This record gives sequence, structure tokens and C-alpha cells, in this order.
Amino acid sequence: MLAEHETSNWVQNLRADAEVRVRIGSESFAAQARVLRPEEDGRLCREIQKLSRRKYGWGDGLVVQLTRKGRR
Repeated sequence: MLAEHETSNWVQNLRADAEVRVRIGSESFAAQARVLRPEEDGRLCREIQKLSRRKYGWGDGLVVQLTRKGRR
């Protein structure tokens, strides 16, 4: 997932509390959010940005990783 700005409210919210709930269509699940750091997660950041550019024509944002915690 990409965020256009680090100062976006939703990015600030997940930094304050990384426990999130994700909804895709009718499915909902708990997840852990983490803002990736290019210095530490460079390869993954570049890959996500590349995929975003290919699909959406934009990929210069902040990369946020969501890790599923369980099923409901």
C-alpha cells in the first residue's frame, strides 16, 4: 500500500497504533501496519513502487506493509 504523504492522517494514526482492521470487499480482518524504511527495506519498497507504477501510473509514495493477523 502506498501513501502520498508521510503527514497523511491515516499514516499518523497507524504510527500511533499499528493494530488495524482491513476491509477488502466483504472480507474484513485484523492486521499489523508498518511503514517501510527505504534504508532497511529498500528492495521491498522498490518492488512495491514498481508494481504500483505499472498498475496505477504512480508509485513515489511511502510504502506501508499490512500483515494479516488472523481470519474471521
